[in-house]
Amino acid sequence: MAEGVRQVAALESPVRSVMETITRPNGLTIEKRAVPFGVIGIIFEARPNVTIDAGVLCLKTANATILRGGKEAFHTNQIIVSIMRNTLESLGINGDAIQLVEVLDRDMVGVLLQQREYIDVIIPRGGGAGLIRRVVEESSIPVIETGSGVCHTFVDEYANLDMALDIAINAKVQRPSVCNAMETLLVHQAVAAEFLPRLDIALQEYGVRIHGDEVVAQYMKNTIPLTETSFNTEYNDMDLNVRIVQNLEEAIEHVNYYTTHHSEAIITDEPMRATVFMNLVDCSTVYHNASTRFTDGFEFGFGAEIGISTQKLHARGPMGLQALTSYKYFVFGEGQVRT
Repeated sequence: MAEGVRQVAALESPVRSVMETITRPNGLTIEKRAVPFGVIGIIFEARPNVTIDAGVLCLKTANATILRGGKEAFHTNQIIVSIMRNTLESLGINGDAIQLVEVLDRDMVGVLLQQREYIDVIIPRGGGAGLIRRVVEESSIPVIETGSGVCHTFVDEYANLDMALDIAINAKVQRPSVCNAMETLLVHQAVAAEFLPRLDIALQEYGVRIHGDEVVAQYMKNTIPLTETSFNTEYNDMDLNVRIVQNLEEAIEHVNYYTTHHSEAIITDEPMRATVFMNLVDCSTVYHNASTRFTDGFEFGFGAEIGISTQKLHARGPMGLQALTSYKYFVFGEGQVRT
């Protein structure tokens, strides 16, 4: 957490930067400049690292932030916020720029979501699909939706299977409880007989439970039958759906049907097939020959992240400093009037 703060401190704030300059024939100069949102509300649950990440990212972008964490880490959040507020005040900055909601009644979340007069944007962070859905449905304030992650990896017929094995293991077991962990593995039928038994042996060492159909069960032992909800489930645990697909098109179709628009990956040594997959799957972050576990503000060099946006407006993917700004136009003239 401290290292994330240091990295954010070392980054240049986008606020007041000129994003674009337009000079019109009538002599007007128009500058598009990044500006703060104003007040950002963050609603999250257990993880106290969100408290410090949100506080420093909002501060660096000249936004005030109102934090509403869960009861599980309430006392930790109190201490973290008190440290940040005391530090601000010691530097002559109003400590109220970072505030913690200390009412833990869940009904108060609904009250917070109606404060459109005072809050410019709400960002739900983590907590699963239920929290995010509640915020989106109940909020009168614009929401940036950071979503759950039903992430896919597709092992193509032209994949380096040693690489595919390493990536699949990493994407599933390195930290299965997070939103960028792989939940479904798709394997081209041409390599299934060779690849899946190897993967099965490797994943058994980690206690991964495989969910698959009768065809997958031919190659992987102790397979749990798929249910109607398997491919929609974000397990956040040592569970993995496996499906054999006939071709690249079927893999893309599956991903786009079940995606939560988070992170998807293709493993292939054929660049054109990677290009087709990466262009056609609908998600915030797409990978060629790499683990989905890299979808993270820290890994992207943002220092920290406010969340991973799975929507298309106004931010998408890991949200660093730039995602916490809007923009406005500054127009400079010398007496021009419109005719």
